[in-house]
Amino acid sequence: MSASPVLPSPALEPSISQAIAAAQPAARRSRQAQVRWGSRVVTVGGDAPVRVQSMTNTDTVDVIGTAIQIKELAIAGSEMVRITVNTPEAAEAVPHIREQLDRMGIDVPLVGDFHYNGHRLLTEFPAMAQALSKYRINPGNVGKGDKKDRQFAMMIEAAIKYDKVVRIGVNWGSLDSELLAQMMDENAARAEPWDAKQVMYQALIQSALSSADYARELGMNPDNIIISCKVSGVQDLISVYRALSERCDYALHLGLTEAGMGTKGTVASATALSILLQEGIGDTIRVSLTPQPGESRTQEVVVALEILQSLGLRAFNPSVTACPGCGRTTSTTFQELAKQIDDFLREQMPVWRKKYPGVENLKVAVMGCIVNGPGESKHADIGISLPGTGEAPAAPVFIDGEKALTLRGENIANEFHALVESYIEKRFGAVQAA
Repeated sequence: MSASPVLPSPALEPSISQAIAAAQPAARRSRQAQVRWGSRVVTVGGDAPVRVQSMTNTDTVDVIGTAIQIKELAIAGSEMVRITVNTPEAAEAVPHIREQLDRMGIDVPLVGDFHYNGHRLLTEFPAMAQALSKYRINPGNVGKGDKKDRQFAMMIEAAIKYDKVVRIGVNWGSLDSELLAQMMDENAARAEPWDAKQVMYQALIQSALSSADYARELGMNPDNIIISCKVSGVQDLISVYRALSERCDYALHLGLTEAGMGTKGTVASATALSILLQEGIGDTIRVSLTPQPGESRTQEVVVALEILQSLGLRAFNPSVTACPGCGRTTSTTFQELAKQIDDFLREQMPVWRKKYPGVENLKVAVMGCIVNGPGESKHADIGISLPGTGEAPAAPVFIDGEKALTLRGENIANEFHALVESYIEKRFGAVQAA
């Protein structure tokens, strides 16, 4: 019987001779686009924060239904909303959707999603072309052969005429077949051919960058060009965007093209986008979730916001820390209170953002027992440590790291709710007054 290998013993004494570097997203300086509607300007790239966008799933011809969904997405935190413009009827509806939104006080910029016939629609419906703030063009779907360059040029000329930002959005499900065939032939002639996936990566990037070059030849301001190369696999997305970011300085739009439904889509999007954003790659994101039956379209916006907030890139909503529960916490009281507080904070944020500047940075802790409860509550701005199973029926409340009072009885939830409101008004209302 062979002897087990001798492993080196770990150091018995911890070393404190070298500081531990704090993890933070890398900086990436890209060009900056300005997506405008009226006085609203959403900057993308450069020193702008990473932006969140979404897309409707209504029939664009349904003016009222589409406007209502856009409003919901905007209120949820989407800073740009994309709509399908696929028929003359949809093109005619766009100015009316914009008008409905303006009447409701919703100034979120609209992005037109064009495939196949975008050149005709942008030419024949000038009111639509002006009502949109940004155009999404898919190089794989603008035409074949001689028509391709001409029809792409017509769309770029519309963007130049109306001073609109363009996203050149390549998708591996609709990649330019002529370009891909050419690159496959070139690869076959190599002494050592790449595998098919590598050729696909190269074709995605080549399609995007050559289209951007052509747009610039036509007179397009390079600052008004945003690039995306979307795929559906996590590792594929990471590979493509790492290479893309090295080859250009355009603002980049991130997102899996079909992330999926529920936890699968959420986890895949969070994994891929977080890795790239941590490396400083990406200027605007979309989480493409398939809604569960009856689920609001706004769920994809919520996930996008949470990704950015978890990475420390932006703050949108107060964070609520809550323990997962264990055998010490057989009661669901802390779970119910955590959800109640989280729901309340999210519902009030549209009002509070205007009334209490900085409230999105609030940290609340709702903990379930004595093990981590007091410590976590001290680290929050305001926290409560509820009694676990068998513990005394008392809930200490910590405000700004100090124990402020202890709640008892059957009305703990409502009393803590009121304390949170009072704290927000006292702390963040004072900022506004100053």
